[in-house]
Amino acid sequence: MGIFSRKSRSKSSSQATGTGSKEAQAATVTHLKTFIAGHPGCEAFIEPPTRVTQTTMVVVADTGEWTRRKVPDPVAARKLATQLGVPAFDVNLSGYPSRMREWNETHRKGL
Repeated sequence: MGIFSRKSRSKSSSQATGTGSKEAQAATVTHLKTFIAGHPGCEAFIEPPTRVTQTTMVVVADTGEWTRRKVPDPVAARKLATQLGVPAFDVNLSGYPSRMREWNETHRKGL
């Protein structure tokens, strides 16, 4: 069973959320692997689903630079973080790291 597999999900519901296709899954894993390889000290922060968005995972580097991708659920996000070799945190419990906010402040568009 792959990281993005869910026994309870039907094929159509997975495709509707955008993480169901093998291409989308592969693109997510490739993007995160590339980001982690190019940025030392990465950590993953798992964001819970809301009424508007599904579960997402934010990967933050030592520098504060970050990237966000959709994942099927928190369990899949933790498995993916383990596969990628980065620690994973529940953002509701830990919050975002200050280095991420600092990076956002210094890299705002239009300044």
